[in-house]
Amino acid sequence: MPAHQTQISLKKTQDAGTSRYAQFLPFALALGGFAIGTAEFASMGLVPAIAQGLHISIPDAGNAITAYALGVFLGAPIIATLGAHVARRRMLVILMSAYALGNLMSALADGYVTLLVSRFIAGLPHGAYFGFAAILATSAAPPERRARAVASVVLGLTVATIAGVPLVTALSQIVSWRSAFIAIAFLSLLSALAIRLVAPYSERNTIGGTIRAEFRVMRFKQVWLTLAIGATGFGGIFCVYTYMATIMDRVSHAPAWSHPFAFAIFGAGMTLGTIGCSRAADRNVMHAIGGTLVLNIFALLAFEWMCREPIMLFLAIFFVGAGGGLAAIVQARLLEISHEGKGLASALNQSAFNVANALGPLAGGTAIRFGLPWHALGSVAALFPLVGLLFWGLTMLDLRNTNSRASFR
Repeated sequence: MPAHQTQISLKKTQDAGTSRYAQFLPFALALGGFAIGTAEFASMGLVPAIAQGLHISIPDAGNAITAYALGVFLGAPIIATLGAHVARRRMLVILMSAYALGNLMSALADGYVTLLVSRFIAGLPHGAYFGFAAILATSAAPPERRARAVASVVLGLTVATIAGVPLVTALSQIVSWRSAFIAIAFLSLLSALAIRLVAPYSERNTIGGTIRAEFRVMRFKQVWLTLAIGATGFGGIFCVYTYMATIMDRVSHAPAWSHPFAFAIFGAGMTLGTIGCSRAADRNVMHAIGGTLVLNIFALLAFEWMCREPIMLFLAIFFVGAGGGLAAIVQARLLEISHEGKGLASALNQSAFNVANALGPLAGGTAIRFGLPWHALGSVAALFPLVGLLFWGLTMLDLRNTNSRASFR
């Protein structure tokens, strides 16, 4: 090989931080998303079992979801900022190890308070992991494929809803809900090991710049409007998903053995939705976000009427899951507009979605406490993407008023 070609090849390797195992890096990052996705969504399906095991009400058990979301909300920006100068591989390994610890603590919880504390601790590394992994995935991707690069990380989470969540749900039915959290802790340690073995190590490959540079991203109105879309638009999915097992029992009267299949159908919808939405976002990210919010509204309204029959319920669950593609394209939008504060912006996206994770179950539980029937959660849930669509309209109006046409893809 000529000397100049050797230098070019070496420079590309250094810039990308590659190694002989670099081709496995997307898989390693997705494995972390798989572990986190399994924990996040499986815990929602475990709400009835947790309530029975700890002798608390179902809405109280649902508060464990809110505690987890609060951990994500607080942990994501703090860890992203303080960890900006830590090497990428080291940071991701630390985060997944901490995630394993939080889920092991959840398995050992002996009461309502210890459950809430352990779920809060488990939530702390969640947002920072996805933020850092998304930056690493997009760093070598061309501009026209950055949304798909983000989706490659998020697909680990969506595959978890197809495989991880049903398997863990089945395990909880065969053994106990505690065994589900033990299995999640094992997956988390496995992903930490995979990242440690595959990801290249370089002290220069840190996540972001200075703390001051990271915080500059908070000056941009478009960033806050985009975060508001995520914080509201995704809440309806969490509202329905958290109580889906209970709805299947009390409204659809579906047998318990069908629960894992329902969660797998949700995951299939979310996976296909993520792939389709990311491809649409690479053409026009704002149009993709608006279209996904409209899909969410109609899917959640339809859920209220379709959940009464088991077969129709499964179809409704698929379309509700497809709306989950919103996560990847909002993340892509933030990376597009955040300039030098990508680390904090990516982490704040996870905080925003876990505001939705907190508000969705809270709204659903409150509606039930006030006497609404379980199937009415579809209409309650549809209010969230409707508010998200309003924020999307404000975002488009701000873009037009400031002549920010360069933000469109």
